[in-house]
Amino acid sequence: MLGLALRSLRARAGGFAASFLAMFLGATILMAFASMLDTAVAGEATGAARETLVIMATVVGVWGLMLVVLAVTSTLTLSVRQRAEEMALLKSVGATPAQIGRMVVGEASGLAVAAWALAVLPGYLAGTGLLELLHSTDQVPESVPYSFGPFALAMGLGITLVSAAGAAVITVRRTVRGRVAESLADAAVGRVRAGRVRVAAGIVFLLVALNLAVVTATVMRGKGMDAMATAGQADILASLGLALLAPWLIRTAAALLARPLGWFGVAGDLAVSTLRRRTGQMAGAVMPIILFTGAAVGTLYLQEIENDAMAAAGLASTVEQKNIATLNFVVIGMILVFTALMLVNTLIAATAYRRREFGQQRLAGATPGQVLGAVTLEGVLLTGIGVACGAFASLFTVLPFGVARAGTALPELEPLTFAAVVAIAVALTMASAVGSARRAVRVPAVEAVNV
Repeated sequence: MLGLALRSLRARAGGFAASFLAMFLGATILMAFASMLDTAVAGEATGAARETLVIMATVVGVWGLMLVVLAVTSTLTLSVRQRAEEMALLKSVGATPAQIGRMVVGEASGLAVAAWALAVLPGYLAGTGLLELLHSTDQVPESVPYSFGPFALAMGLGITLVSAAGAAVITVRRTVRGRVAESLADAAVGRVRAGRVRVAAGIVFLLVALNLAVVTATVMRGKGMDAMATAGQADILASLGLALLAPWLIRTAAALLARPLGWFGVAGDLAVSTLRRRTGQMAGAVMPIILFTGAAVGTLYLQEIENDAMAAAGLASTVEQKNIATLNFVVIGMILVFTALMLVNTLIAATAYRRREFGQQRLAGATPGQVLGAVTLEGVLLTGIGVACGAFASLFTVLPFGVARAGTALPELEPLTFAAVVAIAVALTMASAVGSARRAVRVPAVEAVNV
């Protein structure tokens, strides 16, 4: 099966592109921030400078692990589901679930090692830029030189490889369980059964986020900027929880909006049908929208509340305040860049895969315009779900931190910040989905169906 995995990687290079890109970007970011540990040790940084370097590495390392696992799981799940019929046929000729599992894990591990190797140079360059930023804001002395060594290489390879292998195990267990006939039927219609573990994990993330929100509003009230330590994590954990519950959210939205979408005629009917039949694939697309919106809105408003609180206290220009703001924006910038790329990557891969489906719809009588209209409606609905869930997740940070720092759960905030985040999410989602669909429907219907 390992040999088959390597041959599969060579034969299906395009099909693994989305997963490879997620691993490559994840490894680049992880190594860039992990190199701060190498810098702290090799450069003999002391005091506040050493603490800053360690925090940059460890905080981003933990969040990076979660985000890379989610990104790789999302794209790898999409890739494996695209091959559900192939795997069902392997089962029909005698392949055991364990053998298929080893093949998929072997494919994922090979991708992870290749992505890590190619990410070493970009990771080194990104780490150099990160240290220069810390130098320019006086958080680390100019005398501390940059070092890229064992911590960066080990964390980059280790986290990427573990994420890939773990995602492969999770994905393949869902795909190969069940009887051969059931697997073939599911593959034919794109049906995916919801996992209880996923739902349980989503609920746990939400409960932890709620706990952090309560701690921020009560225990951390009056503790100054220390409240950022608990508040800053709540929105990301809530976003992760809602992202894991995305299949249920999409099914609920499709049921509630079936009649309104029907007003759009054939395009609306096609959109409802897709959302109901391909909930798993649609969930993979809405995940990054939730993460992007929740992390962006929560962290940007957190920093705005902190800036207002410091200004009211006459401390807005302190070096410590500027350093904390820089650290927050660097970390959130990393998260947002990664989730934005993950959003585009996932949507392009998911939509491009549907070329055969689009061909079948056209052979059944739908026009290319109706197919594109259906994809547009799907994109609007997915964006709406993602933005609404992300905005809700941000409240786990904004409301309690407002209580802790401003004395009110409803502090005055700049609405343009939220509008800008929503505009970016809408632009990325619609451009990726509709652009990919437009390219897909250019292929003649008969040719697309026979792919």
